[in-house]
Amino acid sequence: MQLTPLTFIIVCPLLFLAGFVDSIGGGGGLISLPAYLFAGLPIHMAIATNKMSSTCGTSLATGRFIKNRLVNLKLAVPSVVFAVLGSSLGARLSMRVSENVMKMVLLIVLPVSAFFVLNRHLFPEREETAVKLDTRTYVTAIVSAFVVGIYDGFYGPGTGTFLIIAFTVFARLSVGTANAQAKVINLTTNVTSLIIFLLHGQVLLPLGLAAGASNMVGNYIGSGLVMKKGTGIVRPIILVVLVLLLIKVIFE
Repeated sequence: MQLTPLTFIIVCPLLFLAGFVDSIGGGGGLISLPAYLFAGLPIHMAIATNKMSSTCGTSLATGRFIKNRLVNLKLAVPSVVFAVLGSSLGARLSMRVSENVMKMVLLIVLPVSAFFVLNRHLFPEREETAVKLDTRTYVTAIVSAFVVGIYDGFYGPGTGTFLIIAFTVFARLSVGTANAQAKVINLTTNVTSLIIFLLHGQVLLPLGLAAGASNMVGNYIGSGLVMKKGTGIVRPIILVVLVLLLIKVIFE
């Protein structure tokens, strides 16, 4: 696909917005993937290039969590191993599915992802405590890293939210601790699937790097703002983007 200035004009502001929204209330992936589709990228190429920009933003967040010692490395190590296995399987599966089928999956996956991302009451509120490394916690980390890893390699939006739900509901971690562990897994799945998409020539490098930089700037600015009703801003933005994408897909 040939890139034009219009492609960057469409994608970069939306990726900035995705980073901004993600830093406030999560759900940036529900904006970033549609951004590439709005710009006219084939769906496989959109998913692949989105992995590059997502990797940039997730790296920034993961580095912050590790620096502040919020990540339990003993739990992270087996999570990373199974995240690599899951996401590589998901990415290879994605490459084998036709574009028409992927568009049908899109109409199902994005609304479902939006439901989970926008319903914060799904995350049980618990006080911040040290991670209890028992069988329940390890099984939750391994299974969620593998299963959600397959989803992230195949598609992606909502991955962080699904991981946080798994850790808070099944491992009984606090939201903050679950978020830190989820970021490590999410970064792993992003990098793994990105490598596979790169090997298949599906990533538009100039666009992915420019979009990644825009996403990081949005994350930085959003995280620096004190917003009491962040979710109230996030919800309408995500819904508008999804409705516009739905209209586009239907007309196509």
